[in-house]
Amino acid sequence: MAPSAQAHHRSHSLLLLQKLLNLRDKASPLTLILDNLEQSAWPLVTEYMNRAKISRTKIIFLSLSTLKKPPQADIFIPAWSPSGPKPLHALASEILSHIAPTPSPSTSSPSQKTLIIIDTLNPLSHPSPHLLPSFLGSLIPNPDTSIVATYHSDIPPLRPVSEYAPTALSVITHLSTAIFTVSSLPQAVERKKARDRSRQEPEFGLGENQEGVFVGLRRNVGSSELIKGGIVVEMEMRRKSGRAVAEKFVLFPSSQSQQIGKVMLLSDHPAFASPQEQDGEGDGEQEMEASFSLGLTEKQRRDREGVVLPYFDAQTDVGGGEGGRILYDMGREDDFDEEEDEI
Repeated sequence: MAPSAQAHHRSHSLLLLQKLLNLRDKASPLTLILDNLEQSAWPLVTEYMNRAKISRTKIIFLSLSTLKKPPQADIFIPAWSPSGPKPLHALASEILSHIAPTPSPSTSSPSQKTLIIIDTLNPLSHPSPHLLPSFLGSLIPNPDTSIVATYHSDIPPLRPVSEYAPTALSVITHLSTAIFTVSSLPQAVERKKARDRSRQEPEFGLGENQEGVFVGLRRNVGSSELIKGGIVVEMEMRRKSGRAVAEKFVLFPSSQSQQIGKVMLLSDHPAFASPQEQDGEGDGEQEMEASFSLGLTEKQRRDREGVVLPYFDAQTDVGGGEGGRILYDMGREDDFDEEEDEI
């Protein structure tokens, strides 16, 4: 039996996400993660590092806001020096010094994979966003190197030098081959409940337009074990043909180091199942029950066949050129008009 289209779509989406997280087949040289105050990108970044550690991929961590070296990182490079921020060319030279050169074709041993983690692109993009393409491009000397960078989408960008110049976020989005947008799973569940009741969706954090936006971080919108610790990951994968593949997932990161987390489609999560599926009526196996009979008895069927339809006599003599004419008998209240009859 051939798999259904829904099962094929589910398997294809999950395999594509696993391919991106495991850095297989050079799927995405530059991956951008968009986060905000309500949901940090750190669980997804940790998932990347755990999978890279299992596959023995070298991890280079470029720190612009992280103070301590993550336990999974092999190389920790701070972007700040006692005299101030390091220039982009100095950072690029320091990162490239830790990347193994591409082996020659005569060498049979494969080159080691390298994962470059940038904890935030905001400090690098605000001064000179036009320098980001050359900086990020210089960090990929060979196809076995991948970059995973985080951008805080709720930080307002600085005004560009020219009104015709693109913003830093638009430049980074254009360069990225894969984009992940993370959001809070408990908040997504609350919005789903409001939609099911045809109510206005609640707002959190900056969307509340109130003072004390950090209250949204501490708000306990869900304590169920089905959503505890999970995050929503919206994927946009850009293929070489230009076609984008978009899907939403739920990621439950592992609490232990070097352990991969659990991934599922957002539509497969129990909290996002439709009311019919939750009641067991959406599987198509149960038949609809009614308190009356939908069939016809033999007498009702004979009576229906004996009913003469209106204007039935006009269907006779079809071969004589009179087919389709309407027979109408004038009543006493009808007003006969000779001019209309001639027309």
